[in-house]
Amino acid sequence: MAKIIAMMNQKGGVGKTTSTINLAACLAVAEKKTLVIDLDPQGNGSISLGLDASQHTECNIYHAMIGQASIKNAIYQTELPYLHICPSDNNLSGAEIELVSLFARESKLKMAFEPVMDDYDYILIDCPPSLGLLTVNALNAADSFIVPMQTEYLAMEGLAQLLNTVRLIKNSLNPNLKMDGILLTMYDGRSSLHKQVTGEIRKHFGEKVFEAVIPRNVKLAECPSFGKPIILYDIESKGSEAYLALAKELILKEREAQGLPELPVEETVADELPEVPNLESSQVETQDQLQ
Repeated sequence: MAKIIAMMNQKGGVGKTTSTINLAACLAVAEKKTLVIDLDPQGNGSISLGLDASQHTECNIYHAMIGQASIKNAIYQTELPYLHICPSDNNLSGAEIELVSLFARESKLKMAFEPVMDDYDYILIDCPPSLGLLTVNALNAADSFIVPMQTEYLAMEGLAQLLNTVRLIKNSLNPNLKMDGILLTMYDGRSSLHKQVTGEIRKHFGEKVFEAVIPRNVKLAECPSFGKPIILYDIESKGSEAYLALAKELILKEREAQGLPELPVEETVADELPEVPNLESSQVETQDQLQ
């Protein structure tokens, strides 16, 4: 049965779509059957994997959620044999309004998944940059979630609200929802500020932060315009190396959580979500001061 992971952060421009697409591609290269669900009405995930909008206008995740089509008919093959995508388009913008009056509106995505749960090892959901009904559906359907986060202090401002939403989902809809971790993105190793922010995040969240860090990389910015994940666009780039390391880390964590004998098993899965640090008390200098 597939492990469902929601990539979420209500702040835009933090690398959710980039991370979803490239993590999925790296899992597929490891011969893990992977499905990407593009739950963002902007449809950037679909474009990043080379799908033309005209290919899926009549059948995509929108039609699966409102019951007009089976999700099996809304899944499309990508360049990678083990990677499929269920795309989206602008119609998804109106889905939140349409779902309001429906019974079990928070579970429409979860119900849509049921026919394909046994067909994949991983299902990755690219959530929209909001905490609306689409994101609630994603969290209700997911086994766990990953929070892509820029290595800047302003990127942490909305984290408390995000984690509060997750707690509400855990308490009312999905008590088994877990946090896989925080993924640091757009990291610039030349910046003292980025290094200091990274240190602060790791200090407060500890093992909840992935060891893999996604750098600010030109190749990562270029590859969506070619409709390719980074491993097909430039496998030797720093961005490709980072996402391959992330995929390896995620797979090893999953194997460890399953208690497979060849890996050391530690029962350290935290049931409770970490608290957000008080940023006002952090003794961090500004970029100008550091320079």
